Amino acid sequence: MKKALAILMVILMLIPTFSLAEDVVKIGVFEPASGDSGAGGKQEMLGMQYANSIVPTVEIGGTTYKVELIYADNGSSADKAPSAAQQLVSEGVSVVLGSYGSGVSIAGSQYFADANIPAIGVTCTNPQVTMGNTHYFRICFLDPFQGTALANYAFKELGATTAYCLAELGNDYDTGLAYYFKQAFEALGGTVMSDTFPTGNSDFSSYLSNATAIGAEVFFCPVSIAYSTQIVNQAGGQNVTYPIMGGDTLDNNKVVESAKGTNVKLLISTFYQEGGAPEFDEGFRAWINSDQEHLTNNGGNDMVAAFPAMGYDAYFVALEALKAAGSTDSKAVMEALWGVNYEGVTGAIAFDEIGDAKRDSAFIKTANTETGEWEFVTVQSVE
Repeated sequence: MKKALAILMVILMLIPTFSLAEDVVKIGVFEPASGDSGAGGKQEMLGMQYANSIVPTVEIGGTTYKVELIYADNGSSADKAPSAAQQLVSEGVSVVLGSYGSGVSIAGSQYFADANIPAIGVTCTNPQVTMGNTHYFRICFLDPFQGTALANYAFKELGATTAYCLAELGNDYDTGLAYYFKQAFEALGGTVMSDTFPTGNSDFSSYLSNATAIGAEVFFCPVSIAYSTQIVNQAGGQNVTYPIMGGDTLDNNKVVESAKGTNVKLLISTFYQEGGAPEFDEGFRAWINSDQEHLTNNGGNDMVAAFPAMGYDAYFVALEALKAAGSTDSKAVMEALWGVNYEGVTGAIAFDEIGDAKRDSAFIKTANTETGEWEFVTVQSVE
């Protein structure tokens, strides 16, 4: 009798444990943690991780779910992106965030489409990411807008009439943004010389010299962080007189630090200016400084770039879609995304009929070569 009672007590003690099992919803993080775009991918992930640390649960259909971030490294490569996408599909995620880099986003897209899983692009700006599909959304502006905004600034504000464009051969982001810049700059009456460099290149002296030889008044290079730091360093070594310009990929502390102590005038367009949301900036910095790995992944300091701010907003857009869907079913979340309206730290976020964010302005920033920090210049729109 005593033995039976003891067994019963053990069973009764175990019952509450089973009943307390958490409901979990999985959000896929499709980002590069390695390769040329690894630094940017890590910063976007930091924003998502920070958001998850603040709001780790979401109410879906009357039930509170723990939000679990599932990571897959797409390696900054269109060759590796499919396996990363398949990994997230196999994990049963309800929605995907990412990627930093349009090429990898495009390479993984069909796997999400086949599984009826929606993806929310964070800073992948190439129009092809959302073109011709109903599952890929994005919260950033597009390259046609960004390229035009930068061309307008170069021609109208800098007074440049001759531009040199340099992109990595085969990189969809680079070549796409360079194309839109050239198209807009020439429409304004300017002249553009375009060039490309092979993947893995580290010597940009000849390209900088070519720009000098044609009398370029601006050097436009919308390239990855790894390449842009080398270009800025080598431009400083050649004492070039023309400004270096780039898109959102250059919004990184390593890039701005590369201009420190040089005479290089560096200008970029981006999605967020530090100081735009003080509460976010303060909280993110404290969180970054609380963990050495976070600090390392942010480039070694607590500067607030656009990428973590955009990753932060993307996380909350996903939560809004889950709440609106009232379900963790990925197809229901996809349908709900079309109606999401969210006021983020980077601005209001809503989607048009293609799934692109309704954004109409970009921040222009310049490098302070004495402090190695970004300084706000202006907000640039396109008429």
